Amino acid sequence: MTSPRRGLLLPSLSAAIGVLILLGLGSWQLYRLQWKQAVLAQIAAAEHSPPMPLTEHPPTFGRVSVTGRFRFDHTMRLGVEVRETPRGSIIGYHQIVPLERDGAPTLLVNRGWVPDAPNAPVKDPEGPVTVTGFIRQADPGSWFTPANDIARRQIYALNPPAIAQQMGFGPVEPFSLTVLGTAPDGQFPQPATDFPRPANNHLSYAITWYTLAGVLVVIFALRLRANTPKA
Repeated sequence: MTSPRRGLLLPSLSAAIGVLILLGLGSWQLYRLQWKQAVLAQIAAAEHSPPMPLTEHPPTFGRVSVTGRFRFDHTMRLGVEVRETPRGSIIGYHQIVPLERDGAPTLLVNRGWVPDAPNAPVKDPEGPVTVTGFIRQADPGSWFTPANDIARRQIYALNPPAIAQQMGFGPVEPFSLTVLGTAPDGQFPQPATDFPRPANNHLSYAITWYTLAGVLVVIFALRLRANTPKA
């Protein structure tokens, strides 16, 4: 006859491994929480820092300033975005314009959101301009990203080298610049007003994993109690 304790050997081993895995996942999320908080602190500091000149290797999180001339003859529309306005929900896009610079590669600039309407008051500055914003790395897209329609200058993945090759201009920087600022009411494009911030759900994930570990311990304890012979 198999002893009750021997019959619990495999369940005990499985429960111990499961608890260790769950505790490890919870601890990993706490590590990610510290990392994400540091990233968010960098972004917050960059938002309140003066802009720096654009260099060949700009900071991952930082406010930069660059001077050049916009090539509005190569203006592109990025994606589709619906925004709430005093007139209701309006569909629009982000205006992407190459910025030519003396002695430096062209830089693709996201000037901001524009409503998809023929009478939208879009202001296109002439001559040299200085724009301030943050750097976005190239977006190669995914299997679910629609293909860029270069003939209509409608793009869905902001990948500067690929776009420059398709449109026949270059060389370009491998990243783009998203303009920061404000626009008067009723004037477009409307630039970004703050830096993008990644989601920070790591604490809730850690609590979930630790809770599951506790539940597993309780379930195993109840089973152990049920299989313990009574005196």
